[in-house]
Formats: sequence, structure tokens, C-alpha cells
Amino acid sequence: MHELPVMESVLKIVLGHAERNRVRKIVAIHLKVGELSDLIEDWMQRYFDYVSKGTLAEGAVLKIQKIPVRFRCSGCSSEFTADVRKEAEIRCPECGADRPTLISGREYFIENMEVI
Repeated sequence: MHELPVMESVLKIVLGHAERNRVRKIVAIHLKVGELSDLIEDWMQRYFDYVSKGTLAEGAVLKIQKIPVRFRCSGCSSEFTADVRKEAEIRCPECGADRPTLISGREYFIENMEVI
């Protein structure tokens, strides 16, 4: 259910941009969502459909691109991706260090929107 406040925020942002740019209709919204964000695509669209009723964004399609989980090694500073849901322990593929820092994978943001 945490998708609801996120979709309310997305709607507020896109409607603000639409108003400033004299948009007549928002057709699609391109979102980037980190693999670890716990946002579920189907629920995101359902809640967006709910909160956007009666607005310029009613009927807009969410086009969601997943952002992979990326780490920076604390030992050698190399950056790498990892599937944290499949790997029990994350180690740097370059030096083998086992305490990497998460640098992406939890975020979500609006990349752009398609309008008329």
C-alpha cells in the first residue's frame, strides 16, 4: 500500500509541470524505479489510475524501467551490480571485499512524460 503516497507525489509533480507548460493531456509517464524499492508495478498503475481521475493525467500509462542494484567496493572502489535477492553475500568481483556500499537500487524518479 506504500504505492499510494508515491503515486500521489508523482501526480502532483507531473500536474505541476503540465500546468507550467500548458499541457492539455498527459499520455504517459516514464519512471525509473530501483530494484530494491519494493514498489510493485501493477499496484503503481492501479493507484495512479485512482488518484488521477478527473485530472489531465487520467488514463496515463506508467512506463517503468527498473534500475539495477549497484554497489561501490569499500576496498578497491570499483562499482558493480548484484542481484541481492539471489546472492546471500555480496562480494566485490574485483578484489573479493565483502562490505560494499549501496549506491543505487532503492530510488525512484520521474524521467519524463509524454503529453499533448
